Amino acid sequence: MEEQRYPPVTQVGMASLALIVAGGIYLSANLPAHVPLGPAVVLLALSAALMAGNLLSLTRVKGFAWDRFFAVARWALLAYVVTAGLIGFVFVRNHVSGSTLVVLALSLVVYAVHVPMLIGFTVARYHQQGA
Repeated sequence: MEEQRYPPVTQVGMASLALIVAGGIYLSANLPAHVPLGPAVVLLALSAALMAGNLLSLTRVKGFAWDRFFAVARWALLAYVVTAGLIGFVFVRNHVSGSTLVVLALSLVVYAVHVPMLIGFTVARYHQQGA
């Protein structure tokens, strides 16, 4: 029996998450002082591009268990939206504002979407149709 080949969704996802975490650490480490946003914006853009490419490559997989993917990913998305919201609340509560808050919020969006996508992909990848 031949195993279906998948794009490197997990590897690309981990690279994307590493970039987004590095950007978040960079911004957080420099607070409350003024933070130069250039490096964080570059990391955010690269991470978002990797996430978009990852989603695109996943849509091209023939016979992928989308029903299982969405059954798992939607609940993971709910959990990660809650955690991202809590982290965002902490930044607002600690008086982070302006463009720094926007970059952090967008970084949290990438985090909150990409992790559930990876969880859903992992489950759907090993799901046996008709089982």
